[in-house]
Amino acid sequence: MTIDASLATRPLPARTFWRRALRHRSFVLGATLSLLVLGSALLSLVWTPWSPYEIDIASKLRPPSAAHWLGTDSFGRDIVSLLLAGARSTIMVGIIAVSIGLTFGVCLGLIASAKRGWTEEIIMRFADFSFAFPAVLSAIMLAAVAGPGMVTSIVAIGIFQIPTLTRLARGSANAIWAREFVLAARAAGKGRFRITIEHVLPNILSILIVQVTIQFALAILAEAALSYLGLGTQPPQPSWGRMLNDAQTLLFQSPMLAVYPGVAIAIAVLGLNLLGDGLRDLLDPRLARER
Repeated sequence: MTIDASLATRPLPARTFWRRALRHRSFVLGATLSLLVLGSALLSLVWTPWSPYEIDIASKLRPPSAAHWLGTDSFGRDIVSLLLAGARSTIMVGIIAVSIGLTFGVCLGLIASAKRGWTEEIIMRFADFSFAFPAVLSAIMLAAVAGPGMVTSIVAIGIFQIPTLTRLARGSANAIWAREFVLAARAAGKGRFRITIEHVLPNILSILIVQVTIQFALAILAEAALSYLGLGTQPPQPSWGRMLNDAQTLLFQSPMLAVYPGVAIAIAVLGLNLLGDGLRDLLDPRLARER
């Protein structure tokens, strides 16, 4: 999923942007849910009700109580603590993986747009080739070489992000290169690299910001899937995907063990998607003029 390249435009003044943002329901709800997940991850750095690594077999599968607000799992670990620590793992993997995809994808896309010719053709064929390796397949190949783990999932998800962001950056940059102010800059003797940094990149930032929220949501889903399959985050490090994996054999005995991490993943993905939709509307100059 990518967004329309017509978003490339001069950014709105900050005061105007925030005034419209606070009236946009999708943006407000998405930002609230995203901040909830981010706040949970930050909170887990300094506090959890119980240690997410502490095993207490005598307390396994306890129902919700004053001591354990959502109960305990099959190893006696506190569910709330696992959810908080799992948010930290998910956010960290997502941020690093999306950063990898954003860095390489945008650089390759801008180079392809600026150079054109064989350079553009080679880069875009590389992007097309990369589409044949989704995150799960990349993780399987990396796990066969280096073993499963968080680093494996980060690299696999990062590789998965690159072609989408490459194509988006190149398409958006091509639209900017045809604009009058870029033609004027070329006529003034500016080189392609300088034009890319001073004119092209600033005018596609709004597109990239919106797309990053979408890619972040996809990264969270991919991380959960890889951890569920045993290719991502490894025990004893908590992860929402690992929690789903541990709960699959107890669905009839304690179905809520699968519901809690599933709801956490849904909230994170829904929040980022709503945030992306809100940003798309707020940064679209056509909608800005209509409101």
